[in-house]
Amino acid sequence: MAWPETGSSCSETPMVNAWRAKHPRFHMHFTPAGSSWLNQVERWFEILTGHLLRRGVHKSAALDKDIVVWIEQRNADPKPFVWPKTAEEILESLAQYLERIAGATHSSCNDPWNPSFGPGELAA
Repeated sequence: MAWPETGSSCSETPMVNAWRAKHPRFHMHFTPAGSSWLNQVERWFEILTGHLLRRGVHKSAALDKDIVVWIEQRNADPKPFVWPKTAEEILESLAQYLERIAGATHSSCNDPWNPSFGPGELAA
């Protein structure tokens, strides 16, 4: 079971702890703050879309069957998702990006949604 980072307020409530005590076969996997375990789910749907849906022609009644067959074929020879970069490479890339944008500010002087603009006052 994927769960937001360990120690989050939700993961330590009495209700959650009671559920976990009653269901010991489930293991909690805590994701780091700021990451999304959904990335792999999103990637899976991207693969499904690219391999089956995007160029396919499916009648609505057959679409369910086509998806099930695709999943069965894919599961017959499963391959894990592999991150193309190591954690160190990702952190280095992030550090370089943060260094590049250090001191950058957002200028809202040309933003028509800025509340400082009066009615009908748009920046040129």
